[in-house]
Amino acid sequence: MQIYLLGFMGSGKSYSGKRLAELLGRAFTDLDTFIEEQEGRSVRSIFEQAGEAYFRQAEAAALRQMAAQPAAVVATGGGTPCFHQNMDWMNQNGLTIYLDTAPAVLFQRLKEGRSHRPLIRSMTEEALRQFIHDKLQERSHYYQQASIVYQQRTGKEAVAEDLSYQFTNIIGH
Repeated sequence: MQIYLLGFMGSGKSYSGKRLAELLGRAFTDLDTFIEEQEGRSVRSIFEQAGEAYFRQAEAAALRQMAAQPAAVVATGGGTPCFHQNMDWMNQNGLTIYLDTAPAVLFQRLKEGRSHRPLIRSMTEEALRQFIHDKLQERSHYYQQASIVYQQRTGKEAVAEDLSYQFTNIIGH
């Protein structure tokens, strides 16, 4: 069974996902990296050359390929749950965890890491705050359908350790 981490950019899906996979003895897969390997180009290039509709179709196909992979922790893209019934599919084919991160924490993380994120690189701080607000409102309906909602209010939570502890208690090993 796959564990799908979802949430907004900057919520720590990849960071916490790698650590959680290590703690649970599972593989880690970043869905965007998986798509890049299949396509032979970056997500940014896919968006620029083929458009968002093409990317979202490739994303849905790649996501469904995850079911055939060995048990892993999968970090999804921020928009993954919002297209092609992906949220329903993930809920039916694995365990979904929404890393519900406070907007202030997202803002701080994204502000500091803007240079690595083409979508927000040139945004002013006010534009970035508005972007986070608008996208969270748009995506919240999908994110809230996750099996588990893990709230990060300070950004200092030990996400992987907390989740690993919970899984160990639930499944007994």
